[in-house]
Amino acid sequence: MNDKPRIILGIETSCDETGAAVYNLQDGLQSNVLFSQIDLHKAFGGVIPEIASRSQLEKINFIVQQALDDANVTLTDVDAIAVTHKPGLPGSLLVGLCFAKSLAWAQQISLIGVNHLDGHVFSSFLEHDVPFPHLCLTASGGHSSLYKIHSFTNIIEIATTQDDAAGEAFDKIAKLMNLPYPGGPVIEQLSQQANFVDFYNYPRGKKNILDFSFSGLKTAVLYDLVKKNAYDMQTKTFLADDNLELKQQVASSLLVCVKDIFINKLSLALKQQTDVQAITFVGGVACNNYLKKELRAFAKKRNLKFFTPSRQFCTDNAAMIAFVGAQKLKRGDESPLSLDIF
Repeated sequence: MNDKPRIILGIETSCDETGAAVYNLQDGLQSNVLFSQIDLHKAFGGVIPEIASRSQLEKINFIVQQALDDANVTLTDVDAIAVTHKPGLPGSLLVGLCFAKSLAWAQQISLIGVNHLDGHVFSSFLEHDVPFPHLCLTASGGHSSLYKIHSFTNIIEIATTQDDAAGEAFDKIAKLMNLPYPGGPVIEQLSQQANFVDFYNYPRGKKNILDFSFSGLKTAVLYDLVKKNAYDMQTKTFLADDNLELKQQVASSLLVCVKDIFINKLSLALKQQTDVQAITFVGGVACNNYLKKELRAFAKKRNLKFFTPSRQFCTDNAAMIAFVGAQKLKRGDESPLSLDIF
């Protein structure tokens, strides 16, 4: 009998990050390496797909080798390669998938395709023993969804966004006010300076449906800035760069509004899903300390456990991909070398 622990190499390149991680089925996460491209995209106020994939092509070999070195293993020790193959930017996904396929073929080991969203959904498991069933709120720049998680193989999406994601709303409203990219951290900082007060009562959307919608919120903030003579629609220029108080009030009102939207959706979901034992909050927006604090208090009032990953596992990372890959490897769920991106 072979008692050698099984080792999974995880690769994540779905958007603008280049990540690699090593996960041991016996001892858990052994390494997690990430190259962030934030500085490359700041000047554009958002991710430029071609720049993202070119950077990943340049960095991926180094990042993967660093993950192996940090875990004190070599490719010959690896039993399977888990790689994000959907959803994401086509060029970026191709970089990671082609690299993973090449390694899997060369080493004659298993290839495991992982849904990026599944990675986020189970990212809390990297550090916590989360009970089933539970509700999982995922929020980032690319997605806002609500899932009921029965097991590692039974994931039911009960709500998604009808238009824009929560993180995208932060980014685009920050851009309206000439604030740096990404918008989430600076929105939280300004909100804290304003004591998280709701000054402008932005619309919360429809309370009787589970799906999210943030497009109307972005529009409401834009028209409110125009009304305040702080934004010129014709020239698309923010006219209140020197008005720190206005920025603080807009940011604070926006953040409180998003918090209320999340709580409204969770409240509605809990009326329908009465057997859940916990709530998890994952994705890039889960880095926000104010939102975590408010959602934790919401869960506590309902006698539900609350879990959220550490910051390094909230943003895109390969550790969550390796973890999901490990669960799939345990049940023999592998992918052919013909695996494609989506």
